[in-house]
Amino acid sequence: MGRECISLHIGQAGCQIGASCWELYCLEHGLNQDGSVKPESDADTISMETLYTESHSGKYVPRALFVDFEPTVIDEIRHGGFKDLYNPNYMITGMEDSSDNFARGYYTEGRRHLPQVIDQLRRITESTECLQGFLLFRSFGGGTGSGFGALLMDHICIDFGRKSKLEFAIYPAPAVSTSIVEPYNGILTPHKSDVCFLMDNEAIFDLCQKRIKIEWPSYRNLNRLISQVVSSITASLRFKGTLNMDLNEFQVNLVPFPRIHFPLINMSPLISRDHLSHASNSINEVTNDCFEESTQMVKCKQKMGRFMACCLLYRGDFNSTHIQQAITKVKCRKDIHFVEWVPTGFKIGINSCPPQVFPDDDLGKVSRSCTMLSNSTAVKEAWVRLHGKFCSMYKKRAFVHWYVGEGMEEAEFSESEENISELVREYEELQTLCEESTGDEY
Repeated sequence: MGRECISLHIGQAGCQIGASCWELYCLEHGLNQDGSVKPESDADTISMETLYTESHSGKYVPRALFVDFEPTVIDEIRHGGFKDLYNPNYMITGMEDSSDNFARGYYTEGRRHLPQVIDQLRRITESTECLQGFLLFRSFGGGTGSGFGALLMDHICIDFGRKSKLEFAIYPAPAVSTSIVEPYNGILTPHKSDVCFLMDNEAIFDLCQKRIKIEWPSYRNLNRLISQVVSSITASLRFKGTLNMDLNEFQVNLVPFPRIHFPLINMSPLISRDHLSHASNSINEVTNDCFEESTQMVKCKQKMGRFMACCLLYRGDFNSTHIQQAITKVKCRKDIHFVEWVPTGFKIGINSCPPQVFPDDDLGKVSRSCTMLSNSTAVKEAWVRLHGKFCSMYKKRAFVHWYVGEGMEEAEFSESEENISELVREYEELQTLCEESTGDEY
């Protein structure tokens, strides 16, 4: 097939998201908890080659590496219901965590564990016939996710420079935080992936609460919703479809400039199991819903920005003609603005495999869904917000000694701050260019 991918789950957030993703993949591919194929399953075994490796016993093993310096989360996976699914050699833990410290994850603890991780990654890559790329899952706010995730990405860029690198990152939320030093870690971590899909816990919490009607969403609910997004994005790699996309197409169609590579994610429909009977989910409704801020997975004002690129991934019972009609109606909306220097604006993916849901999930099972990946200048708001928090602390040099004590130079703070300031300026220039242009209507 030529679509083999390796998943890298780094830190607590990355490993917990990974556990939810692989549970959902098994449901979609008709696999048991130990990776064996269910007798009643009619799944195409060729489609499993993208993310799984077939063992000599006929079981399918995830082509995934789990790394967390604190063993609790990975130990839960090792002893959970899917413990027989994973290769134990690909689950790497330490005895000390990164203490929410980027420098600890990048320098001290990270350098200590790097040889073992690189060795196991080499073993995984050697088992592939035609590796297409990497899917990295991590949090910008944690020490292992930000620090070791960046260190591992440095080595991947050197060893596998031409392979695609897609990243699913939990971005520091505006008001909800699990760590005081999140702004430091989020700014310090380099962004070397080809495409980085941003999500924040506060936005996903609101989706679970307001859309799926979960009164008090847990991290399990949040991770399951994230896994639905990841499943939709990877569906075109795994299943046959009318218009499928590979990893290279994501970056080619979504990234107009190398540094402007942070697409926003919207997904529709998100309906509670109890409200499923009242929803129509027509193509027009699903498509229009994806352009609403209420379905967005990062807190920012989408309609204040301009779309530079937009990728609509349809799953399930969809007709290409009806999709084109729905998109034509979207183009006529006055509250949606595209840059005038991208004449086409839309990339479409159509996959006939309908979305699946967890048996005990609050999310209702639908026959069709749409996931929108959009590169918009609106994401500048999220970076400006994080940059402001960083500057507030760094102005007083608060907590800096913990980073310097792990072998990091204080100058790296200034360099990282300048890097993000430049990124914000690039978004502002694009926004200004769009507002000055006369081709506002598409």
